[in-house]
Amino acid sequence: MHKGQQTKAAIVDAALGLATQIGLEGLSIGALAEVARMSKSGVFAHFGSREELQLSVVREYHERFEAEVFYPALQAARGLPRLQQLFANWTKRTSAEIDSGCLYISGAAEFDDRPGPVRDALASSVKTWLAAVYRAVTQARDEGHLNADIDAEQMVFEIHGLILALQYEARFLRSSKSLDRTARGFQNILQRYGASMQASPVAAKRAATKTVKAKTSSTSTIAAKRSAVPVQK
Repeated sequence: MHKGQQTKAAIVDAALGLATQIGLEGLSIGALAEVARMSKSGVFAHFGSREELQLSVVREYHERFEAEVFYPALQAARGLPRLQQLFANWTKRTSAEIDSGCLYISGAAEFDDRPGPVRDALASSVKTWLAAVYRAVTQARDEGHLNADIDAEQMVFEIHGLILALQYEARFLRSSKSLDRTARGFQNILQRYGASMQASPVAAKRAATKTVKAKTSSTSTIAAKRSAVPVQK
């Protein structure tokens, strides 16, 4: 990576941290220059406009989200195990963002009624992620892990609703029971849609606690499954 690219990456990293605190709308060349300890002209040279800066932050956030939530779940077996792992990773990231906030959720509140490239980028990122959850649901159905006649779109809607409720309950209402209720809600959804397998060892609640015991159990169990059944992607 060239020096210019390294500098821009560092600026985007600082911008993302700032945006999670003050929102995308509060992000400006001047505020970022102060945080990054650079001149305004130096920051401007890498982006050209405030809007391009905001778009760069949205892209970076989405890439990190995929790296933490989506790609690791592909290591789980196709079907219900993968769907459970997706939700576990999603819950883990959401719980880690309780203090900083989720850019998708805060961005939706800021740009829901403001047409333009930033809103489009946010909506596109969320839709891309929900499409991945939808594929996981339909794969679980096709593998026979869920009822054959399920409404996959409705199931995704309900799962997404759990994450939104978790953010609201934990971040705004400071509820100590939000993680437990989220894990219970997910199990209830699986049961209603005919889940025929036991919950994976990496359940949403365990993932959120970030304990060494949970990580060890997750690694050993997944390794055992891999040795017994070839993982399909």
